[in-house]
Amino acid sequence: MQNLSRRRVLTLGAALGVAAAADPSAAWAWSSKDSIAATDTITNPWSVWDDATDPLVASLLDNGQIPAVNTAFDAWVKNGDALPAGLPADLVTYLQQVNTLPSWADPVKLERAAQFNKRMSMYLFLLYGLGSGIMSTVIPREARNVYYSAGGADMQSRAAKTFTYGYDLSAVDAFKPTGHFVVTSNKTRLTHAAVRHLLPQSPAWRAVTNDQDFIPISNGDILVTFHSLGTYVYGKLTSWGIKISAAESDAFLHMWQVALHLLGVRDDFIPASWAAAKQQSAYVLTPIMASTPEGINLADVLLGLVSQVDLGVTQGFQREFARYVLSDKIGDWLKLPRDYASRALIEVGWPAYVAFREGLSPIIPTGFSLFDQFVRGLAMLFLNNGTSASYTPITIPTGNRP
Repeated sequence: MQNLSRRRVLTLGAALGVAAAADPSAAWAWSSKDSIAATDTITNPWSVWDDATDPLVASLLDNGQIPAVNTAFDAWVKNGDALPAGLPADLVTYLQQVNTLPSWADPVKLERAAQFNKRMSMYLFLLYGLGSGIMSTVIPREARNVYYSAGGADMQSRAAKTFTYGYDLSAVDAFKPTGHFVVTSNKTRLTHAAVRHLLPQSPAWRAVTNDQDFIPISNGDILVTFHSLGTYVYGKLTSWGIKISAAESDAFLHMWQVALHLLGVRDDFIPASWAAAKQQSAYVLTPIMASTPEGINLADVLLGLVSQVDLGVTQGFQREFARYVLSDKIGDWLKLPRDYASRALIEVGWPAYVAFREGLSPIIPTGFSLFDQFVRGLAMLFLNNGTSASYTPITIPTGNRP
């Protein structure tokens, strides 16, 4: 893998829309004093990939071993499962090192996070699906990486794999031996390494990156995805007035800190508090969001998948709800058709629905049953992709979008 100088990566970051300011030297200034490492250093996360994983996966791809690995992985599902037979020796050695929680993981906090996820499940599935999922399509590099990778050619399968990751993270036993999330994270980390190796070989992807040797899915890109998920969702829950105790808040963040570590993000990039996460998000996520042809296409496909399920509301309502939880600016970027009648209902009815559900209001709001069917339907859509026969295992790709 080609080494890139800090100056070169900063320049690339600015060219690709990473920087909040025009000056390339301002591309990254977030100090690790606000990270869980608390080291007070400044390192550009877009110059950091995954040295422990990338050479291994590149070798497996070049030697044609990935199909056999994917077959072996079919039997490796639960965190407590032994590594499956038939894996290459170097992959076994690697997995023996990474297939575990970090030393600083707190089982009490992870258990508290599991109970919080259970209590918040309806809101989480709604926000992960119509919020974070659609937001990913206005993160230009993420949208292009998805579109031009193998998953972009079959978005139903790609979405199901994303559901698998989210479902496994939200499960009550996510980090326990009976849960799946540690295994799912390892498969996802290997998949990221494969994409890093494969996408630079795609002429279509190179044509939209501004630099042909730029490598996708850096630590910076994963941080951006975290903020479009964890930081965004936490912010929406608090803005809706949902009661979250200090212990629940800390536990929900800790869950995401462990998740980032399992994906290969360095500890000096992982925010130590929600205040630090919010600051980092405003720095790395908000400035880079924009419309792309690839993102518009992916959003249309994703919303089309949602529309295939009977949620008790019109497509216009679904698209207006996506606008409501994201912003009309993002909705305009994605060219989502307007339905002003639905929007008026949402703006009045959703806050009243949340207030009643959370015991903040004794009055059953008009439209309660409609909102209830909507959020329950989205939850079932999410859960079915994680538990039913339509479950799609995470597999390592061997090529790009045809």
